[in-house]
Amino acid sequence: MLAHARHSVRSGISAAVVSRSAARSSGAAVATTRRPYTTFDGLPEEHQMVRDMCRKFADEELAPHARGWDARHEFPADAISQLGDLGLMGLAVSDEHGGAGMDTLAYALAMEEVSRGCASVGVIMSAHNSLYCAPVDKFGAASQKEEWLAPYASGEKIGCFGLSEPGNGSDAGAASTTAKPDGDGGYILNGTKAWITNAHEAAAAVVFATTDKSKKHKGISAFVVSTDAPGFSLGAKEDKIGIRASSTANLIMEDVKVSADQLLGEEGEGFKIAMVTLDGGRIGVAGQALGIAQASIDCAAAYALERKAFGSPIADLQSIQIKLSRMALATDSARLLNWRASMLKDANKPFTKEAAMAKLAASEAATMCAHQAMQVLGGMGYVTEMPAERHWRDARITEIYEGTSEIMHLVIAGNLLKEYRG
Repeated sequence: MLAHARHSVRSGISAAVVSRSAARSSGAAVATTRRPYTTFDGLPEEHQMVRDMCRKFADEELAPHARGWDARHEFPADAISQLGDLGLMGLAVSDEHGGAGMDTLAYALAMEEVSRGCASVGVIMSAHNSLYCAPVDKFGAASQKEEWLAPYASGEKIGCFGLSEPGNGSDAGAASTTAKPDGDGGYILNGTKAWITNAHEAAAAVVFATTDKSKKHKGISAFVVSTDAPGFSLGAKEDKIGIRASSTANLIMEDVKVSADQLLGEEGEGFKIAMVTLDGGRIGVAGQALGIAQASIDCAAAYALERKAFGSPIADLQSIQIKLSRMALATDSARLLNWRASMLKDANKPFTKEAAMAKLAASEAATMCAHQAMQVLGGMGYVTEMPAERHWRDARITEIYEGTSEIMHLVIAGNLLKEYRG
């Protein structure tokens, strides 16, 4: 099983490349190659293959169903199962623990292409990979990884991340959820976590709770908690305006007992674990936002070439061309920022500021591109027959979760000033 995920990615890459090559050789049209992509000759061939594999999957298995999943608020179970088969539910997890053993850049590329097909599938994949698998892989003991990582990295199970609470969002250090000693070496958890992606499908959650209130944020610890533990329950699914095929709900813990073996890292390391996890998670959210932005460009450009006004396609109008130009500029700029953040993370160099820049730029690009796509489509942009309105609804959340745009500015400025102060 340990080699299965990486083999799945390799097999998927090979199939995508063979399919693409065969189509080109026969002279057949290859739909996904019509769309231009940021030119960067330094992107490794293996990463280009990952991108092509995910693009093919998104075009064939996600985009045709995204509208229906959204309308029905339906969890795309089959699609998520296929992500697991492709090795994408543990893409950056070490192959030793059931993952594909690939790097952050490959993950960023995969996130964009999957999210271009369906942003809901993208957020399910992102929360699972970035927020659950990543901290368990980085901070978990070997025994914890066997139980709490391998089945998740393979896609057999789904995980979630319990940090935000009803009374705290951006102030992650103000955790009111508590973990008190149970007298047998373990802990008893009480509290509620809010806005949790994958809540209703997750088999386990990384939960942050205060173990020593006197130490403030240094008194927060992280735990891996089974969602079927006695005393653990879920709130109702939130009725969201976007990413509606993913579940978002409260995690409610009432005297939930966990063993000492479920403590992730050391006691008091929870805040550090959360911040490190969110830094990496912002690369995933940037990838999701880029997918939405690119899907908006695809929709707007295709419509502008077909829709005629005043005797010619509206793509000939300067006002439309300026919109498309601004959309492409913002998206390409954000994409390169995200690749840079990914490469820094893969090189084990500081990337907090760069990840915040990528997330900020990509989320704002997604919102702008989705808005402008609706303008290009006019009345057709306001009806569910076309995907533009769904992209607009999906884009909005990318400026809010895993650090609002306002927090991203603070992170960027704080790190910038730290560099100048030496």
